[in-house]
Amino acid sequence: MELEIGAVGAQGDGVAPGPVFVPLTLAGERVGAEVRGDRGELTAVLRASPQRVSPPCPHFGDCGGCALQHWDTAPYLVWKAEEIRRALGREGLESDILPAFATPPGSRRRLALHARKAGQGAQIGFKARRSWRLAAIDSCTVADPRLVAAFPALARLAAPFLEHPKSAPTLHVTLTDTGLDIDITGVERRSGGLSADARMIAAEVAAAADFARVTLAGEIVYQARQPVVRLGPAAVALPAGAFLQATREAEAAMAGFAVEAAAGARGIADLYCGAGTFTFRLAAIAPVLAADAAGPAVRALSSAVAGAPGLKPITAETRDLDRRPVLAEELKKVDVALFDPPRAGAAEQTAQLARSGVARVIGVSCNPATFARDARTLVDAGFVLQRVLPVDQFLWSPHIELVGVFSR
Repeated sequence: MELEIGAVGAQGDGVAPGPVFVPLTLAGERVGAEVRGDRGELTAVLRASPQRVSPPCPHFGDCGGCALQHWDTAPYLVWKAEEIRRALGREGLESDILPAFATPPGSRRRLALHARKAGQGAQIGFKARRSWRLAAIDSCTVADPRLVAAFPALARLAAPFLEHPKSAPTLHVTLTDTGLDIDITGVERRSGGLSADARMIAAEVAAAADFARVTLAGEIVYQARQPVVRLGPAAVALPAGAFLQATREAEAAMAGFAVEAAAGARGIADLYCGAGTFTFRLAAIAPVLAADAAGPAVRALSSAVAGAPGLKPITAETRDLDRRPVLAEELKKVDVALFDPPRAGAAEQTAQLARSGVARVIGVSCNPATFARDARTLVDAGFVLQRVLPVDQFLWSPHIELVGVFSR
């Protein structure tokens, strides 16, 4: 079936009323597609958009990791910024949306690789588009070349974790300053977990590949040295499976924007602080109260303080900010607060910030919809959302991150 691609879906003769969504296409194109209900599968591009480019990755279209490699960079980044504008608009909000910060290819330092049996060994890759099938890969355009170079060794590492037929391992691989840190989940454990033989084989593979550490859902299987990452002026010993921004470039852009917004602060709260992505940089300005529900990350942050001299005092606390937010009364010595929650947002904590005497708030988010909801709470309390920096950290995906600055 031939379809005309519009801004919100495709239309064609014989198609049921309403839009049909056809992935891997662009507005203004005429395409051939197999249509079922409101979804179509692209079969041919009959009239290409002038914004269409050749995807740089040979796995694009099968691999589900990237969705937008066929779109030219400039309009793609404009679209991502517009996603933020639309999310704010749904809450009746406006702001100065700055040009998006673009993460370069080859910069991802974190990957989640799935593993499946292949003969006597294993294949690794990403889920195929709209499927549970594994799309095996031997390259990745978004990943740091050092991760790509490790793919053969990672496939060998995955093999012993497939000894149980119900196991479907995922290798969460992080490039740290001291080597690769791999935390593996999805291994069947109710039947007794990984055997001693499988652990020994995994350790031998890890040693031969010079991996820094291998853990099974946080439990150490092999460790040659502590994985360490530098967060601003601090060297932090990364806990197994800990959150880390996907690229150094995006982390630096977000942190630099936040530090600029926090200039002149006398007291700072870093809420949902993790291992200290923003904490150490903010502590160069003023004393920081840091809080997060992830105990290992908070302990890693606290341990790194001694190795980062010259900073203002940092007080770190393990605290579930969704169930027990830092109260307005506890923020009396804070005039700038930063929050960086998971995708669900920070509804309870934002309500306390709205009640507090904090003069400036910096919101970091990977979900424009929940950010807009939380922003509405702050604006209703007298804040103004002054400016927003879009950050394209997950290159060629539909996701966009952002940093927004509020002032009373």
